[in-house]
Amino acid sequence: MAPRPYWKGYLKLSLVTCPVSLTPATSEREKVRFHTINSETGQRVRSRYVDAETGKPVAEEDEVKGYETEEGRHVIIEDEEFQAVGLESTRTIDINQFVPADSIEWFWYDKPYYLMPDDEVAQEAFAVIREAMAATGTVGISRLVLSRRERAVMLEPRGKGIVLWTLRYGDEVRDPKEIFGDVEEKKAEPRLVSLVETLIDDLTKPWDPSMATDPVQERLKEIIASKQKKKAKKPAKAKKGEEPEPPSNVVNIMDALKKSISQEKKKSG
Repeated sequence: MAPRPYWKGYLKLSLVTCPVSLTPATSEREKVRFHTINSETGQRVRSRYVDAETGKPVAEEDEVKGYETEEGRHVIIEDEEFQAVGLESTRTIDINQFVPADSIEWFWYDKPYYLMPDDEVAQEAFAVIREAMAATGTVGISRLVLSRRERAVMLEPRGKGIVLWTLRYGDEVRDPKEIFGDVEEKKAEPRLVSLVETLIDDLTKPWDPSMATDPVQERLKEIIASKQKKKAKKPAKAKKGEEPEPPSNVVNIMDALKKSISQEKKKSG
């Protein structure tokens, strides 16, 4: 059963407009979630906002947004003021510019959604926009309000649909030069590079989603199922000496690479 659309609105490019729907491309439905429980009563614990000075609970209607200008002093922003600076339309994805598809680096990508036509009439206009982007090797840039936040978004043609990525804000992405600027540039020895290329070739396989499974989640599900059956067992603790010893920094890279390649060949053999 297909998930229900998360958002419905319109996709607009110049004079071409069509109704579309948006569905999250990822899901956390299978993620193991825990509640905080009162161990004495077995009941859930609720969290409430309290005044930092008086310690008294604050009613929901009295909660407002404030920006701290100096310690202990805030400028209050009302809901109407938030709405005034947002997009005029929260129901239209208006593509106002395009960029080469390979010009946006991966660390700008935030969260993916599937965008698709919302009815049969919209399919032709939607397909024209999608195919034109694919043919020109471009992606569309627009803005969209999701969860009351205005986001820059990128529209990428993908198969029969379009993947819409929300993009990170400019002040969220660090300049790589700030991190890598002090790293000494060292030329790698060609022989070592060649050996690593051989090792990479031996270890290269087709991508499979099973490569990204979460073993911790699976183990937690096993523990929960065990407790439900009243046959809970304490998770086995690793015995001393079972943890792998950290690799020594003093190592002959050439010997290590040759040994790695030899081991991989034995496995594949």
